[in-house]
Amino acid sequence: MANVDTALKDIMTSVEGTLGAALVDYNSGMALGTVGGGRDLDLTVAAAGNTDVLRANARTMEHLGLTDALEDVLITLGNQYHLILLCTGRGKETLFLYLVLDKHNANLAMARHQLRRIEADLEV
Repeated sequence: MANVDTALKDIMTSVEGTLGAALVDYNSGMALGTVGGGRDLDLTVAAAGNTDVLRANARTMEHLGLTDALEDVLITLGNQYHLILLCTGRGKETLFLYLVLDKHNANLAMARHQLRRIEADLEV
């Protein structure tokens, strides 16, 4: 089991092309921990904004009558991938991991795989 800081450091070292990552509380939009980022990538602002993305997605699924569980959301930009993975398991239901990848240096399939592995080991 990994705590928040350990899990975020694991993301930075094991997911190739990672520019930044955060663990975010879905209810408040607050980042519980961040790693990476920088002046051009404010992870606390991104955490709050992506909370709105998840809320909009949940409303849309409700309007469509979809009852399946949302696993992740991928946002593709010209030079970056932004991946939002909803956490599962007792005590983690209101959390999500947010990952920003350099599109030219990342393997998206491996990043999703690694992020799921790290999330499974996360203890909050």
